[in-house]
Amino acid sequence: MRCRDPSGKYGRPMAPEYPPAVQVFVNGEVVAANDARLSPFDHGLLVGDGVFETLRVCGGIPFAWRRHIERLAHSAEGLGLPLPDLVDLRHAADRVLTANRLADARLRITITGGPSPLGSERGDSRPTVIVAATPYELPPASVPVVVAPWPRNERGATAGLKTISYAENVRALAYARAHGASEAVFANTVANLCEATGSNVFVVEGDRVITPPLSAGCLHGVTRALVLEVAPAAGIECVETDMTIDTFRDADEAFLTSTTRNVQALHAIDGRALPRVCGPLTQRLADVFDALLASNLDP
Repeated sequence: MRCRDPSGKYGRPMAPEYPPAVQVFVNGEVVAANDARLSPFDHGLLVGDGVFETLRVCGGIPFAWRRHIERLAHSAEGLGLPLPDLVDLRHAADRVLTANRLADARLRITITGGPSPLGSERGDSRPTVIVAATPYELPPASVPVVVAPWPRNERGATAGLKTISYAENVRALAYARAHGASEAVFANTVANLCEATGSNVFVVEGDRVITPPLSAGCLHGVTRALVLEVAPAAGIECVETDMTIDTFRDADEAFLTSTTRNVQALHAIDGRALPRVCGPLTQRLADVFDALLASNLDP
């Protein structure tokens, strides 16, 4: 990643339009997306009962497959949701990538509670399994963020699980868009920095980099974990520690990490321009992560 001038206006992305030829995997079969069918009683649709993972695909190979599947299993266990055979799941991913002729892609695996009663109770049906992929688009080198006006509950039943119950994130991201930002960042219930809607947050503090611990309620991001692991080899002290949301607001340098953002610098927080955009530590970590991505697809 090379940082660009962040002065350009951040544009609101248009909703993608997928051609009729797009193929998806649904419950054992690869079908045209326009022909895919789900039960109106599916528990994922009715109550958000499900888990998912999004993976970056490079040269036809899903990056960090093992780590993502381990997290998928952790999230499913947290919801008491059975998973399909993991070998079959990998075959499903490969079939979708082949059917869509995608080498560089965004791959999503979604598993729901399947058809269930009209209520919170899960039924006896097998889980619904969906695998879909779209072309990967390079993210901008830096983005603005805002702090969401609602806290993240670090003690909730689904804290740290990657579930499809994303209404809170949808609302916060709409708030961010309305305020000219790319992402919304959450404090937790004790006013400490938690996470963003779909990414983890890092702050450069002097000659070290800090990020909230998992106990703050943030997701155990795959890119977050890899950055923490490669930082020592880059000569950077990178630690997990609580920090107040005001500390984040006043940061001179900060960045996001996620599967689709990689290591992405921030150039504004709540409308305040950051003094350092993609400074030396952010750039070094971005370069080290990019090198890992290029050399080892299953770290």
